[in-house]
Amino acid sequence: MAPMADTFAINGRPIGPGFPTYIVAEMSGNHGHDFAVAERLLHAAKEAGADAIKLQTYTPDTMTIDSDAESFRIHGTAWDGRTLYDLYGEASTPWEWHQPLKEVADRLDLDFFSTPFDETAVDFLSGLNVPAFKIASFELVDLPLLRRIAATGRPIILSTGMASLAEIEEAVATIRQAGGERLVLLKCTSEYPAPAENMHLRTLVDLQARFDLPVGLSDHTLDVAIPAAAVALGACVIEKHFILSRSQGGPDAGFSLEPYEFRRMVEAVRTIEKALGGVCYGVKGGEAKSLVFRRSLFVVADMKAGEVFSPTNLRVIRPGYGLHPRYLETVLGKQAARDIPRGTPLSWEMIEGA
Repeated sequence: MAPMADTFAINGRPIGPGFPTYIVAEMSGNHGHDFAVAERLLHAAKEAGADAIKLQTYTPDTMTIDSDAESFRIHGTAWDGRTLYDLYGEASTPWEWHQPLKEVADRLDLDFFSTPFDETAVDFLSGLNVPAFKIASFELVDLPLLRRIAATGRPIILSTGMASLAEIEEAVATIRQAGGERLVLLKCTSEYPAPAENMHLRTLVDLQARFDLPVGLSDHTLDVAIPAAAVALGACVIEKHFILSRSQGGPDAGFSLEPYEFRRMVEAVRTIEKALGGVCYGVKGGEAKSLVFRRSLFVVADMKAGEVFSPTNLRVIRPGYGLHPRYLETVLGKQAARDIPRGTPLSWEMIEGA
């Protein structure tokens, strides 16, 4: 697939069709409020093949209010019964960790950016000079926040979980009108974890065609094959939650990959990239040595000069050293120009008057 006009770079890494898939490890709350664990996550993500580590920048108070009223209680998800404030308190990353973690990421040559959930987080991250911003699916409808992020001029990765086509159009228009030109749209299923049958990966093709933007996948399944399938359908960015061990628990543990799983995912993606190649017909690479195994015209019975070629002494068989099979009807009925032993590949000089 040829690079698009809207191709751009994040921290020097080209993003778009025709370039290696940009793979993001989402830390979220998988540090368990232990800085040493957060630091280990960065090292493990780099070793597993990630291009970037992503945080989420918020506090419970920037996300919601402290209330146990029914409206603020969670139902029907992995966090059933908890209040929003309580969940976000557990899953948040201390803001004072961002700078030292960014320094670790820089040393590892691992891109470091985050999802801001309010304007103060946008300003804070801008001060850290992050190379990009991620916008979560749930914030796609927060148009004032989208304008603030777009105004920074930094690349934006926008998740589209739950969004209608009209909502995506509105979000993209809002970002563009506010100065955001470098944009990737991620197909996302906002279930935690998400079942494979609810992924609808073919949406990636439609999303790219409608908006003429690079597309990708924010994946909440535990399947390493799904991101690879997304790449085959045109995904340029893959985002996957990352944890040292699901046994440690935590709000996002149930839909996060462990390092060996993440590595398998990266390997699958890189293999798919190689296999996709480009549009190519004819003999390719090592196929040349297999041409001999094609079929061709062979004399299959001893023939004397002047004897007529017939189906009993001339056949289309392997290997491919004789004349092309397209000439079978042309040769049948003609005479041999000389004696021809059984097993001889047919050539024009063996045919009288050819």
